[in-house]
Amino acid sequence: MSAAPRATGQAPAPKRSMWPLYAAGFTTAFGAHGIAANLGGFSDDAVTSLLVLGGLLALYDGAEVVLKPVFGSLADRIGAKPVLLGGLIAFAAASALYAIADSPGWLWAARLGQGAAASAFSPSASALVARLNPAAKRGRAFGSYGFHKSIGYTLGPLLGGLLVWAGGLRLLFTVLAVLGLAVAVWAAVAVPAVPPLPKQRQTLADLARRLADRSFLAPTAALAAATAALSVGVGFLPVSGAAAGLGTVATGAAVSVLAASAAVVQPYAGRALDAGRITVRGGLATGLGLTAVGLLCAMLPGMPGVLTAAVLVGAGSGLITPLGFTALASGTPEERMGQTMGSAELGRELGDAGGPLLVAAVATASTLTYGFAALAALVLVVPLLSLRTGGRTVPAPD
Repeated sequence: MSAAPRATGQAPAPKRSMWPLYAAGFTTAFGAHGIAANLGGFSDDAVTSLLVLGGLLALYDGAEVVLKPVFGSLADRIGAKPVLLGGLIAFAAASALYAIADSPGWLWAARLGQGAAASAFSPSASALVARLNPAAKRGRAFGSYGFHKSIGYTLGPLLGGLLVWAGGLRLLFTVLAVLGLAVAVWAAVAVPAVPPLPKQRQTLADLARRLADRSFLAPTAALAAATAALSVGVGFLPVSGAAAGLGTVATGAAVSVLAASAAVVQPYAGRALDAGRITVRGGLATGLGLTAVGLLCAMLPGMPGVLTAAVLVGAGSGLITPLGFTALASGTPEERMGQTMGSAELGRELGDAGGPLLVAAVATASTLTYGFAALAALVLVVPLLSLRTGGRTVPAPD
């Protein structure tokens, strides 16, 4: 994968241009977790069985898996800002669909529409974060973007639950519609237009070679591993805690610690990378090590194991996320930024789905303890192999 031009002389974007992009990251995270966490408990009319619940959850993620690379490439073709605005407006419209119709059938359409819309504005926001900042400042920018996205993941279940308790699922969808539209207007005013750059014709073979190169594969594998561990932590640490006799308040607090740890570490990791205190390779390896140790700590019984696992998995993923995206941006031609970010987001979505599936399969065959151990081994082995083998070295920002 050819290295992008290093825009070391480029001035970083003013903060007023970046805040709408951070808000877009918050919106996709809040929309995903706010609804997912409350579908089963507060919507008996629409969610009549576990099969229906699973289908509604899969709709959002399935749309993202299929469409994120498509919209990322479209952002390169027509510009990232139009795709960002179109995705946010579509997200608002899909949310308003169920808020107005209030029908179980329309819930499926709204959830699919939200997933498709997030597939457009999420990789576009990441591409704009990269394009609007010079290479030497991208660690800080991606750290801030990841921080606000983590806040959305953290507050989504809590605020979503409060909204559903106060006014039902329709109120949550109404708030999401207003949020999506407000962020779209804000971005239209504050985010500068970043025109598409001329690029050489790319064949499918060229794309395959670029995505198989180590400068793409290593950061994406690390991002997928971190997302898998986070998803497993959110889903299975409460199960492990309940088996040890802990109450719902204690296990819920542990999950909040996991999300907060990931949110707090990301800005510090990004600034450390920009300042040269850490490198991409060393930071990714350290993050993967912390994540794996955290999963191994989850095998310990009681609150000490659950809490230590939450802190370490959150810190590891918080270290990996801004470094991974910065490495991807630094190793990508500017004219292919949207395509790279969309493909990397696809890798994260696969980790988000594959991690829980792996742990559940191993736990079904043996115990949950072995499920954590299996994922810990995978977190260490697969991304570290991609760091040590392949083409060129993972690029670091100037």
